Amino acid sequence: DSLTLADQALLARLVEQKESHAEKAKHEIRIIWGDYIKQPQRDAYPNIDALVHSIMLAGSACKQGIERDKGEKLLTLINEFAAAFWDTKGLTTFTATCPYPPSETVVYPKLD
Repeated sequence: DSLTLADQALLARLVEQKESHAEKAKHEIRIIWGDYIKQPQRDAYPNIDALVHSIMLAGSACKQGIERDKGEKLLTLINEFAAAFWDTKGLTTFTATCPYPPSETVVYPKLD
């Protein structure tokens, strides 16, 4: 099957968004890791540096192709990081289905 011109244009836009989102995720994790993660957080989560490194690699992998499993892996790692981050802030977390497509499970802080 060949793609129509409209299909090709849509695919190009979606690929650009995917790559932009992967880079933004990496950027935000780098900021939190660099500005917030210090020895007390490392003591509480000894694998946090390895987790951040895994997130960087997974984010880069997302930019190298269009395989869904790569995006799912990045989301799983970011959810793990989010749970650890909020725990270091003294907040519990919960998971819920994201309200927009692709409607995956995401970690949220419990703010009540």
